Amino acid sequence: MSRKASGLKAWALQRLTAVYVGLFSLYLLLVLLFAAPDGYAAWRAWLGGPLVSVAMLLFVLAVLLHAWIGVRDVLIDYVHPIAIRAALLGAIGLALVALGLWAAQALILVRLA
Repeated sequence: MSRKASGLKAWALQRLTAVYVGLFSLYLLLVLLFAAPDGYAAWRAWLGGPLVSVAMLLFVLAVLLHAWIGVRDVLIDYVHPIAIRAALLGAIGLALVALGLWAAQALILVRLA
C-alpha cells in the first residue's frame, strides 16, 4: 500500500469503533430498559463482573479512539497553520489520554471493591 492510501487505516478504524460503540450502546440501553440493577450495590456488582468491565473498558477505548480520529481529521483539514494544529492536537491528545486513564481507574476501583 502506498503512502497516498494511509488514510484508509484511520477510516477503517473509525468505522470499526463506530460499530462497537453502537452495539455496546444498544446493549446498555437494553440492560437499562429490561434488567437494570436495583441500587448502588447491584450496579457495582454488575459493572464489576469480568465480562461487563472488560466490555466497558473496550467501549471507553473505542469512544476515545473514535474521537481522536474524528478530531484529528477535522483539524488536519481545517486548521492550516502547523503550530496551531500541533498545539491543538497535543492538547486534545493529552485530554483524551487523561479521560482514558480516569475511566480505567474508575473501572479498576469498581472491580476491586
